[in-house]
Amino acid sequence: MKASRLAASGALAGTAVLALSAPAFAHVSVQPEGTAAKGGYAVVDFKVPNERDDASTTKVEVTFPTDHPLASAMPEPMNGWKIQVTKAKLAKPLEMHGEKITEAVSKITWTAEGKGVEPGYFQKFPVSVGALPEDADELVFKAVQTYSNKEVVRWIEVQQDGQEEPENPAPVLTLSAASEEGHHGSATAEDASDESESAENTAADTGASADSSDTTARVLGVVGIVVGALGVAYGVLAGRRRTNA
Repeated sequence: MKASRLAASGALAGTAVLALSAPAFAHVSVQPEGTAAKGGYAVVDFKVPNERDDASTTKVEVTFPTDHPLASAMPEPMNGWKIQVTKAKLAKPLEMHGEKITEAVSKITWTAEGKGVEPGYFQKFPVSVGALPEDADELVFKAVQTYSNKEVVRWIEVQQDGQEEPENPAPVLTLSAASEEGHHGSATAEDASDESESAENTAADTGASADSSDTTARVLGVVGIVVGALGVAYGVLAGRRRTNA
């Protein structure tokens, strides 16, 4: 009886832990496809899970940061979703490829044209963004999730240092250090020339090695034939001596 009670208590405790920890993994989040390096470009996915059992997610709104505006933000087309990109004037123009940018994307809205994100599923909403700021370690996006039953969940609470995670945290994109090869990962003309010369030298060395190996193989083949012939001759002579004896 005691064992049964202990087992039941353990099961209830485990269920409670799962129930309490589940929401921490179910909020709207943002992650890069690969890396999001400072000063570079990246494709990021806004991951939207459905937390309801009786309603679908039919609308997702993501507000872009104003303290570090992004000159370029292009959503990927998605079947079953209507996408609206909203831009706003910048208080301080940005410079991109030698041109001044006076407005930037302030919000992207995805509206379901069908069932949306149904219960038990999640959906990724990809967006190409850049250039990422060089003077920030992270970017905070605020998201609003609307369900088919008209319920609205606002993922807009900013995590404060030294405090527990808020109930409805805003998606945060962590930026990595800029790569040594450059923000866009492109090599210089000098690097390309060095790589080409190295490749030619390697090819020449490989060719010389192949010729040397081929010559060695031929010599060994001839030696093998001679040795084999001598062995056969010796065997014949030995057989004749035995017969004469």
